[in-house]
Amino acid sequence: MKKSNQLRKVEIIRNFTKTPAGSVLVKWGNTWVLCTASVSEKVPPFLKDSGRGWVTAEYAMLPACTPERKDRDIKKLKLDARAAEIQRLIGRALRVAVDMTKLGERQITIDCDVLQADGGTRCASITGGMVALRDAVAKLLKKKVIAENPIVQNVAAVSVGICDGTPTLDLDYIHDSTAEVDLNVVMTDRGRFVELQGCAEHKAFGDKDLAAMIGLAKKGLRKLFELQEKAMRKK
Repeated sequence: MKKSNQLRKVEIIRNFTKTPAGSVLVKWGNTWVLCTASVSEKVPPFLKDSGRGWVTAEYAMLPACTPERKDRDIKKLKLDARAAEIQRLIGRALRVAVDMTKLGERQITIDCDVLQADGGTRCASITGGMVALRDAVAKLLKKKVIAENPIVQNVAAVSVGICDGTPTLDLDYIHDSTAEVDLNVVMTDRGRFVELQGCAEHKAFGDKDLAAMIGLAKKGLRKLFELQEKAMRKK
């Protein structure tokens, strides 16, 4: 059992499937997410003829990723509200990593499909999606589709919370569902915040609690950035 100041075991496996420009399986404890990056030579209408590119994301939980089967969104003919919120977060986070002028007028879509869920799926999606994005960009550079690397920094995310009065890093489902406070922290490898998503679930928290959670998050994120780089060094 992990300590409150530790990450679960995280493994980032590149080139998991053959067809996408980037493909990463993130195994984060018992949460497994497949992140793929696809390149399209077109952009949303608001960027047409701008010379700028775009990075976006889609997120879905497969029906059997939890003990109780989840219906596919297609059955409801609309995207689940939680999935919509998460995929917007992933897109916002990963756009921070890219200089869109260097990407040129093309779009990279990061698809994040949760194969198995045990808390932290959005954090795994962002962290793995970053590696898939880098692989997609590397292929564009190798093919000389783009002249300069548009990746300006790395992005990763981790959850923290307060469980039974104790600041806790990397919440699994049990901790997440019972935590007094739940906070997701998205940062760059330059130590800058991208997004903070948090709330008191059962009990209000103070400045010291917030500082303790952010301190833990930064510790976890340093390890995640190391794991991203380790994955990128593997052939």
